[in-house]
Amino acid sequence: MKTILLAACLSTVTIASYAQKKPVAKKPATKKTITTTTTRTTTVVSGLRSPLDSTSYAFGTSIGAGLKSTGLTTLNYEVLLKGLKDSFTSGKALLTQSQAQETINAAMSKAAAVKNKTEAAANKIKYGPIMKEGQDFLDENKKRAGVQTTASGLQYEVLTAGTGVKPIATDSVLVHYKGTLLNGKQFDSSYDRGEPISFPLNRVIPGWTEGVQLMPAGSKYKFFIPYQLAYGERGAGADIPPYSTLIFEVELLKVNGK
Repeated sequence: MKTILLAACLSTVTIASYAQKKPVAKKPATKKTITTTTTRTTTVVSGLRSPLDSTSYAFGTSIGAGLKSTGLTTLNYEVLLKGLKDSFTSGKALLTQSQAQETINAAMSKAAAVKNKTEAAANKIKYGPIMKEGQDFLDENKKRAGVQTTASGLQYEVLTAGTGVKPIATDSVLVHYKGTLLNGKQFDSSYDRGEPISFPLNRVIPGWTEGVQLMPAGSKYKFFIPYQLAYGERGAGADIPPYSTLIFEVELLKVNGK
């Protein structure tokens, strides 16, 4: 609970500080004007009768904005104010610290789940064309000679057949690779960096974990990875949009072992 309250306070102080530095808005040319008076410490707005009022209101809006960003949509504001007052005045707390933390965790988890579901639904509409493009590509690609499809939907093509050992999921491997979108845009390449990379197979996207285990050392495969086995509904950074089907050329140089 202390961590959450500290984060909220830090966020509040930052935003409140920023608010203090904002220039005073010009007076609107209407009958109902809002007047402002600037002091050394804060800005007093008409309706807020003192610097303390303005500071209190600024903290309230900052805390509210921070909580709203987590996905929370409403609170019992009177009870929220009581909690703040009890904390400041050493009033008797109605919840123990552990009860409060448990309540906060449950509320945050529920809000995050709703927020994620809403964002996923919006992304599905927004990125529907990308998802359809990927599925259409995979439907046609699996018909090509030399392309094999696994039960998960992963597609692969053997470019060079190696004769070494095959890794398992708990192994670390040394590989060279490059990754592209369906439009040919390259988003990553160890070749361009001039050196291969080592990583544990169980720490990468599912398409890699499954696909590289099919490769004997010394092989070079081409993988066609549906979004479910890649970066899913969220994508990765600015270069890989949500729901993207990805193409990787992977050269397994060495199985490092566990």
